[in-house]
Amino acid sequence: MDVTFTINHKTITVPDTYTILTAAKQVGINIPTLCHLDLHDMKCVNGAASCRVCLVEIEGEKYLQPACSTYVREGMNVMTSSRRAVRARRAMLELLLSNHPNNCLICEKNMHCVLQKLTSDMGIKRGIKYNGEMSINEQDASSQAIIRNPTKCIMCRRCETMCNEVQTCGILTAVGRGFKTIVGPAFNMPLADSMCTYCGQCVAVCPTAALTEVSNIGGVWDALNDPDRVVLVQTAPSIRVALGEEFGMEVGTDVTGKMVAALRALGFDKVFDTNYAADLTVMEEAEEFIQRLQGGGKLPMLTSCCPAWVKFIEHQFPALLDVPSSCKSPHEMFGAVAKTYYAEKNGIDPSKIVVVSIMPCLAKKYEARRAELESEDHLADVDYVLTTRELASMLREAGVDFPNLEEEDFDPLLGESSGAGTIFGTSGGVIEAVMRTACEKITGEPLRQVEFKQLRGMEGIREAEIMIGDKPFKIGMAFGLGNARKLLESIERGEAQYQAIEIMACPGGCIGGGGQPYYQNSYDVLQKRRAAIYANDEQKAIRKAHENPEIIKLYDEFLGAPGSERAHKLLHTKYVPREMI
Repeated sequence: MDVTFTINHKTITVPDTYTILTAAKQVGINIPTLCHLDLHDMKCVNGAASCRVCLVEIEGEKYLQPACSTYVREGMNVMTSSRRAVRARRAMLELLLSNHPNNCLICEKNMHCVLQKLTSDMGIKRGIKYNGEMSINEQDASSQAIIRNPTKCIMCRRCETMCNEVQTCGILTAVGRGFKTIVGPAFNMPLADSMCTYCGQCVAVCPTAALTEVSNIGGVWDALNDPDRVVLVQTAPSIRVALGEEFGMEVGTDVTGKMVAALRALGFDKVFDTNYAADLTVMEEAEEFIQRLQGGGKLPMLTSCCPAWVKFIEHQFPALLDVPSSCKSPHEMFGAVAKTYYAEKNGIDPSKIVVVSIMPCLAKKYEARRAELESEDHLADVDYVLTTRELASMLREAGVDFPNLEEEDFDPLLGESSGAGTIFGTSGGVIEAVMRTACEKITGEPLRQVEFKQLRGMEGIREAEIMIGDKPFKIGMAFGLGNARKLLESIERGEAQYQAIEIMACPGGCIGGGGQPYYQNSYDVLQKRRAAIYANDEQKAIRKAHENPEIIKLYDEFLGAPGSERAHKLLHTKYVPREMI
């Protein structure tokens, strides 16, 4: 039902399901917000209304009302910028600032902090008006991926909404009472002891620096400046369509060539492409799928590239641990090959090699430290993981003029990739890449159509049917751990009749990872990044992993064949049932 009302002397008609905030946006009226988080594409809104920064005046009402949670009514008259409303907003901000550290210059989110920006926008420049006791809390740096600094928590509850309602992990909640209340794991336990998947979506939506990633920048700089180390870097598919945003370039710009040049400018000895390892993952995962299919193995097979959803299933669905593929994720496969095949080919002591992964994901930091991903000599496949944001920070620190760099190519041997490797960066891309190879191996005939567009989309849960020869195969796909839960529960109940399933923890897949530029993971942004990834695939001369000459060479010279004993030793892993906490 529509209602007509007045806002700042403008008469508008909108559905009665709109809040004042939503209606104001329709007519270009900006109402400042802090705790508000509209994830309408995920069918979720942070409704805490806790910050009170969006207070507006409604004619005839005694008290000011929060625009984010007050619904429009027929005939109401709203003033968003009356003197009373503006003064109240300033007071709310000043109260928040009175209990917040003012070390902005050295804060991890300096220039990216919503509280900082609002303070500037509101013209609060004459010091903290309200003085008194400040809530000081111990920092939690227990995990390998995420740092919690409760002292900077403003109780906006954005992270709680993302963790509990979107990702359904149930890690974050209000802890304590009154002035001492913070958001954290139950009983304020260390994050490392919780069931956190380290997807990083809480970090992506936190408006302050209460949640940030564990920085590996210092370790990478040390490695780059150590003459005894050979430092190799690899870049995930989704980095190349997001990194440019950090330097003011248009959203969705493919900056592959500039990214390679920038990494060389930082001093990396070799610059390689994780897409190469994605092709390798396709080879192993396609072989595993065929073996399960033809040998009566466990179906459906779930893709295993996303470490956040792997940890999710280990904690919450341990009975299903025989369903995921045993393949390592691409960047881990790369590390294993770099410290064996590449080291052998170039006469390098593997212990001297440092592998750095540039990833869109915080969970990759955790994954790189998993004991299951160490060699027999206790060498980790990957030594350091940097997010898109961290790489941009290093480039700014080094004074690299990124937008004006001349484009360069990846180094050979571990740098050649197909279009199949590229599409790993978006939801549906992993399973499409696997099917391009699996179909040809099963039928023995080349695909007439390389693309499986029925596997593409931006719905959180979807399914599609593909034909392999004359047989139909049903594929399920999900992104976001809340959607993954629904899919896994349908498998547990025996309702899902799929042969293969792809799951990614983040919105839209890796393009919306928790380590991508702050916070621009709106669906418009994700669609542009996604389009750039598919365009990159279309431009590739090779579009199927099994036709990549460097992959063929790797098997001929070193691995033998997909699924071989050596391939299993280097490229596959195992999963661990973890405690439900």
